[in-house]
Amino acid sequence: MSQKQMKEAFVSNLNGTTVLEITQGLCFPAFCILCRGFLIIFSQYLCSFSHTWKTRFFIDFVVLIVPMVATLTIWASFILLELLAVIIFGAGLFYQIYRRRTCYARLPFQKILEKFLNISLESEYIPAISCFRVITSAFTAIAILAVDFPFFPRRFAKTELYGTGAMDFGVGGFVFGTAMVCLEVRRRKCMEGSKLHYFTNSLYSVWPLIFLGIGRLAIIKSIGYQEHLTEYGVHWNFFFTIIVVKLITPLLFIIFPLNKSWIIALSVTVLYQLALDFTSLKRLILYGTDGSGTRIGLLNANREGIISTLGYVAIHMAGVQTGLYVHKNRSHIKDLIKVACFLLLAAISLFISLYVVQVNVEAVSRRMANLAFCIWIVASSLILLSSLLLGDIILSFAKFLIKGALVPCSWKLIQSPVTSKKHSEYLIPEAERMEPRLCLITALNRKQLIFFLLSNITTGLINLMVDTLHSSTLWALFVVNLYMFSNCLIVYVLYLQDKTIQFW
Repeated sequence: MSQKQMKEAFVSNLNGTTVLEITQGLCFPAFCILCRGFLIIFSQYLCSFSHTWKTRFFIDFVVLIVPMVATLTIWASFILLELLAVIIFGAGLFYQIYRRRTCYARLPFQKILEKFLNISLESEYIPAISCFRVITSAFTAIAILAVDFPFFPRRFAKTELYGTGAMDFGVGGFVFGTAMVCLEVRRRKCMEGSKLHYFTNSLYSVWPLIFLGIGRLAIIKSIGYQEHLTEYGVHWNFFFTIIVVKLITPLLFIIFPLNKSWIIALSVTVLYQLALDFTSLKRLILYGTDGSGTRIGLLNANREGIISTLGYVAIHMAGVQTGLYVHKNRSHIKDLIKVACFLLLAAISLFISLYVVQVNVEAVSRRMANLAFCIWIVASSLILLSSLLLGDIILSFAKFLIKGALVPCSWKLIQSPVTSKKHSEYLIPEAERMEPRLCLITALNRKQLIFFLLSNITTGLINLMVDTLHSSTLWALFVVNLYMFSNCLIVYVLYLQDKTIQFW
């Protein structure tokens, strides 16, 4: 076998792991983000530690990225111990913050909690959604390189036909996270007026993705890079899937109300599953038009990528509905708690539905993006989002205890309901409004496309230069951490210098 064939075989014919293990792994970064907030408060305001952009980047990278690398690789079998360790560490930091609080120092905990629940919030965006997008981006970036090394557990790699691999969540989570901040959610006025103008703008927005998809295809084919054909097909890639999703969803929004996106998501995925079960569609995906697995013709060559797009359309619509719900104006902590609890209950309900569907209909299949796959992606996304929202609430309480506490990518606390933007700015401390943007999370969120492209390019370069199949664990760990450090640092510096690539 050639080196290319060995690498392709190394990531093929895998069956994944349990839903529970993946869910535990997803919740782990949420606890890391919470501990990161506690560390910033404790070091800057209780230990008088001065933060420069270098120290803030180092804290963010060590607390957020390094644990994710370890969790996906050398510590993959100890996720429960890792969760317990992070929880204990975070509880210890919170206790120290509470003990040294500078606000309401003489009040009992119950009275402090009552005052906190009446506090209002102000933010230009939802921190939990930003963290969600960063976690899925960092997770994907780590996995696409680490999977080529032996120290990456095979059960985390993409599954061949049925099963739940950790990498299978990456593409679905990316679609869901993008949908929560899509133009229709952030600027609903864009849908007012001419429907033709709205659809034309939607068409214009996909041209960079067409360029990137064709560019990736040309490079992969020209250098003979290893491919997993059953993932998308011969020519198809994830960029083309996003293009089709971005072309179909505006048409659906023209026909159906935006706030009924969940009905569209449910309808699309159920009808698609019925087509898989009662027509020859499933046989087409698995074996081609002639039943022999042929790759002759455009449809046969790319049947997985083309047909599975329907599942990603459903995931996108579910993400839009979630984004609309979370972005509703809510000014009090009590309202945010209700949102987090509702999302958590929705996630639990979906996990129960997933069990029923897998037992009675069909198991999760990334290759087909079937009903079970869509339910799993949405349930896992909601459990991660609710964990991040609950973490935001706890971190806000820690900030409430320390006068003037500043944590990037977190809620701003104000003392009364926001009546206008000007009034809100007046209530927010001047230091907080003038604070330098020293935040890796915000940088990765704002420069997500650059980070994604950079990760793909450097992954390809490393695979061409390094014999990944025969690398030792220590060497592989060094390479993956250096790769993440370099990519994060480049994006962080571009963010601080306000350099951007704006396509639309």
